[in-house]
Amino acid sequence: MMRQASGHLTVTAPRPGLHAITADMARWVAAQHMEEGLLTLFCRHTSASLLIQENAAPAAARDLEAYFARIAPEDARYAHDDEGPDDMPAHLRAALTQTHLSIPVSGGRLALGMWQGIYLFEHRRRPTRREIALHLIGA
Repeated sequence: MMRQASGHLTVTAPRPGLHAITADMARWVAAQHMEEGLLTLFCRHTSASLLIQENAAPAAARDLEAYFARIAPEDARYAHDDEGPDDMPAHLRAALTQTHLSIPVSGGRLALGMWQGIYLFEHRRRPTRREIALHLIGA
């Protein structure tokens, strides 16, 4: 019989960049006691995003962060700067990534590859509380 569960995860990122949330997601999925299904994560913000990325080499995260800093720099002149110089670059970086992910659940576990991790990608400089909505459907 199909079931569904919903919840949320609150993350306060102390700095911009990638913040691992894989363990939090794995614990939440395990607590739902579903063997097979699909987990959907949705970031409820316009200046942060979600990514599945390399989870073993810290240099991969640093390179991604540096790349996004180059393509959406804070020192450019933007019309939208209501909350400071990191405001519009944060929106651009979020627009280039994604605010939702879908991850299969198999055998009661996230079906991630060996080198894959789930990350909140914080695009603002100040510590910001982020909410991620969770929905799992399965059996």
